[in-house]
Amino acid sequence: MPRTSTLTQAARIEPDPSLREVLEQVAERRAREPDAVVRYADGTELRVPSPLLEVLRAAAGELSQGHAVTILATETELTPAEAAALLGLSRPFVARLLDEGAIPSTHLPGSRHRVVRLDDVLAFAERRRRRQEGRRRISDVVEDTDLPY
Repeated sequence: MPRTSTLTQAARIEPDPSLREVLEQVAERRAREPDAVVRYADGTELRVPSPLLEVLRAAAGELSQGHAVTILATETELTPAEAAALLGLSRPFVARLLDEGAIPSTHLPGSRHRVVRLDDVLAFAERRRRRQEGRRRISDVVEDTDLPY
């Protein structure tokens, strides 16, 4: 049975320009009001737990800037092709990273196919971003001091 793409089935919210002002208000109220209450049409009120409110504020911040938001659990398992698409890398390069252990992966039972956790892909992306930032800083220092390299 073919596996359906995790990324295409994830909850994706597109920005709505008509809601920009409301989204900005939700995103900005963080410092002033750490708690929130949802009031339903029937008058029922529900206190929004802090972790859920943080997700709402983060999503509102991105949507208010015109970015789409995709919601996935960090435990979501991705194929190497999906991980490659998320990282903006080629699938063969990601396969090599999996072989080298740079991104942890597990084999599907009774198969040679592998899956990777979204959390591990995001951790790799953050490590890669920090390395690139470090190289950029070193390059800037070398350039500023006119050192030959």
